[in-house]
Amino acid sequence: GLEPLYAWARAAVSRPQDALICGVHWELVRHGYRCLGAGDQPGPNERKSELLPAGWEANKEVYTLRYKSTDDARELLLKAIMVEDSMILNVMDRSSQKVADVTLAVADYVSPEHLDDFHKVYKNTEELRTRIASGIIAPLSAPAEKTKKEPEAEKKDADLPRDYDPLRVPPRQPTGTRAPSWPSPLSPFAVGGEDLDPFGGRSGGMVMDPLRSGFPQPGIDPSSGIPGRLPPGAVPPGARFDPFGPLGAGRSGPDPDHLPPPGYDDMFM
Repeated sequence: GLEPLYAWARAAVSRPQDALICGVHWELVRHGYRCLGAGDQPGPNERKSELLPAGWEANKEVYTLRYKSTDDARELLLKAIMVEDSMILNVMDRSSQKVADVTLAVADYVSPEHLDDFHKVYKNTEELRTRIASGIIAPLSAPAEKTKKEPEAEKKDADLPRDYDPLRVPPRQPTGTRAPSWPSPLSPFAVGGEDLDPFGGRSGGMVMDPLRSGFPQPGIDPSSGIPGRLPPGAVPPGARFDPFGPLGAGRSGPDPDHLPPPGYDDMFM
């Protein structure tokens, strides 16, 4: 366990943080990792080992160690940096790019006055194991969670009715909804309403039409024929029909001869 490891590395342990790195290293070994070597890049003839590699303590500013799981599924890059009296452990899984961080106060786990005695150098070992397991092992071993957020475009599409056509103006009225309430054709302020709704639906217009003011007139069915003009059936049912003159006898309307002949400029006639 840790005792033979510490005895083997004792010659290189000169600072309390060296002893703490030995403890962190052994916890990774206990959870199925083996050390490949020191530094960011692999060296020649590397192989997985439970021991610390040569030169693991050479850099006095940062410890850099690489690990690989026994099943070769994960490879970790460990960097440990001292900030005042604390050690910051930063571990990255190179395959998934997941990162875990743990900050340890060196004095909480190592007695600097007992670096020569393994039985006295470490303290709060159970707490150290818990910190490593919960802060490094668990986050990097958990499977990647699938995102539950839907793309914004899919959310918007789900809220639209099935027959929605973005090229139709206006869009079709959704089933089960009430049509918008337009002003009554009898309203004296209806004139100009179609300017606000150029696609239809409102009454009134820019020009006052005496035939459409007041109470609305009953609709005319061209397919039934127009006496004196069109026989019954001359216009197919449902076909568009534009009247070409006043319809029906006695229907009120403007007199086509109410204007003077062209070129007659006598304003008193």
